[in-house]
Amino acid sequence: MKRKELKNLFFGCLLFPVLVNAQKQVGELTLIYNSVIMHTDDASRKINSITSYYLKGHLSRAEVSNNIFSSTTIYDSKAGSGVVLKEVNGQKLLIRMNEENWNQKNSRFNNLKFTKTTESKTIAGYLCNMATTSTPDGYEISVYYTKDIIPENKSYDPYFKNLDGLPLEFEIKKGTLHIRVTLSSINMNPVPASKFDIPTSGYRELTYEESLKMNSQ
Repeated sequence: MKRKELKNLFFGCLLFPVLVNAQKQVGELTLIYNSVIMHTDDASRKINSITSYYLKGHLSRAEVSNNIFSSTTIYDSKAGSGVVLKEVNGQKLLIRMNEENWNQKNSRFNNLKFTKTTESKTIAGYLCNMATTSTPDGYEISVYYTKDIIPENKSYDPYFKNLDGLPLEFEIKKGTLHIRVTLSSINMNPVPASKFDIPTSGYRELTYEESLKMNSQ
């Protein structure tokens, strides 16, 4: 082996542990995003929302709120089951989902394959690469993600469970529908266990099948 090649190999070996250690796998994480839902053919149909994710081990909580509706999903990736809490026409509903229900609801995301592009930028101090994918029903997704933070529980968001990193900014498009989501804050402090408590009163409880019938009416 030539001296130059040996030198390059030596410095490569020194650099490798630094690159590996730059990645941080986290079990507890809070992410808050601002999102805008737009229709390109009607500017008056613009909706601003806040989406919050709370991760603690195999548990996750996703909250979406705007001036039209609010919804909370609590998911246990170990058990494969989830609960959705939402308000519909003044009713507070609790919808339980077993593993089969959860997989059915999110089937469009099961086999998403992300293709990395050459685009990159820094978001909240983290270097992010851009990747793209599309769902079987025609949604085009582009996402900026970082590999510096890797959640232990990657099932908290069905869209990105196959993504090799943490999404910090993304866009979803289909026809005239355009959703843009940007990071508002990121926090790696411990998440209170109470965030994953399921209400025992104040909600009308439905099975997943009953909720599908309600949506079809």
